[in-house]
Amino acid sequence: MIDTGDFLQNLDLEVLYSASSRNLNIQTPEIIRPGLPLSGFYEYFTPGRIQVFGNMEMTFLAQMTPERRKESLDAFFSHPISCVIICRGLNPFPEMQEAAIRCDVPLFRTQQATTRFCSRAANYLNQCLAPHENRHGVLVDVYGIGVLLIGKSGIGKSEAALELVKRGHQLVADDVVDICRITERRLIGSSPKKLRHFMEVRGIGLIDVRAVFGVGAVCSQRTIDLVIELKAWDEAQDYDRLGLIEKKLDILGVAVPWQIVPVAPGRNLAIVVEVSARNLSLRRMGYNSAKEFLSVFREEES
Repeated sequence: MIDTGDFLQNLDLEVLYSASSRNLNIQTPEIIRPGLPLSGFYEYFTPGRIQVFGNMEMTFLAQMTPERRKESLDAFFSHPISCVIICRGLNPFPEMQEAAIRCDVPLFRTQQATTRFCSRAANYLNQCLAPHENRHGVLVDVYGIGVLLIGKSGIGKSEAALELVKRGHQLVADDVVDICRITERRLIGSSPKKLRHFMEVRGIGLIDVRAVFGVGAVCSQRTIDLVIELKAWDEAQDYDRLGLIEKKLDILGVAVPWQIVPVAPGRNLAIVVEVSARNLSLRRMGYNSAKEFLSVFREEES
């Protein structure tokens, strides 16, 4: 279910008829232009999608007699339709408005071109209907790489992020990260509205990062490309020293590169995170430092 007010605001829609329900029963981000249903073909018709009327559909209806148009629209609106949107600022036919009111179907209008509106609406619905998950952590944009810092409370995530912001990078979310899977292999992270731009630093309290460092120090959302887990240093633990093992962390069904970084007094975590982000960029371009080192080492041995 999608809140009607939020839907109207984000897609710049004008209300022609507002149904009794406060929420829209939209079940899929897919959008349909109902040319075939208007002609009477309802096989595979999915009423849970947004029904968009453009020049083609309105011209098709205009060529009908008033009696045939009423019959077609009555049959169309009798289905459990989520909403109907008319594009290009076109005026609805009286039969359309009457059928919408009688069947209690929301009827909206936009001044946007049909194709552009469909693309915009699909992007909006993909985010609204995609799987969501909240995680405790800090999300920062480091050289265009979205780095999610996780670890136990008090391990130093916020302090590392603060140092990164001071070094010119951007804060996306602190403490709570809202994660959304917008495609099968892509995650977007953002901050809940109430916490946006704020960071908690123990001993200081809450600070408004945007007010302290400027608007360029914050970002509304970022893809999650790398997860760095901060753990207290344990001498008995055997840490990866070459980087040959590429670990992945499953988040909403997406495997994200995952690194465990031990935290010890004197370690500059901000620099470690910066180097990890740069190293990931190199790997994406096909260069692996660890494999390159091993290949050179083997050549010298042979």
